[in-house]
Amino acid sequence: MEAVEIRGKLLLSASIRISGATRVSEQEGSAGMDGSQLANMLAVMTLQASSPLGGVLSNPLIMMVIVMGIFYVMLILPQQKQRKKLQEMLSALKPGDKVITNGGIYGVINGIDGDTIILKIADTGSSPVKIRIARSAITQVEASEDAK
Repeated sequence: MEAVEIRGKLLLSASIRISGATRVSEQEGSAGMDGSQLANMLAVMTLQASSPLGGVLSNPLIMMVIVMGIFYVMLILPQQKQRKKLQEMLSALKPGDKVITNGGIYGVINGIDGDTIILKIADTGSSPVKIRIARSAITQVEASEDAK
């Protein structure tokens, strides 16, 4: 508590000295800052320098590292988890699964050929309508009736 009072007295005396010096320079005709502005600037610089947290956070490199850490936790980690979940779902596809594509097409997987899938989208009586799509175009596997 005493340190705060001493710092306040020092700032007050520095403010008075700066204010007096500014008045003298204004009388001489030189343009400068107002004494109270200069005193406020000095007070802010003194308080920032004396605060241990203010000194650390005033370093731009440390602030950049903190912001990058926040971006990593808030954006990159959830996206990696979502991508891993999607890759697991795509690797577990098998013929007979009901799926939805990213274009909104509902169908049943008829066959798998590497990175492409043959999807049966309609049964027209004599021959079913089949399309070939990329495995990565599958966005969702519908739950089977057994799971419901």
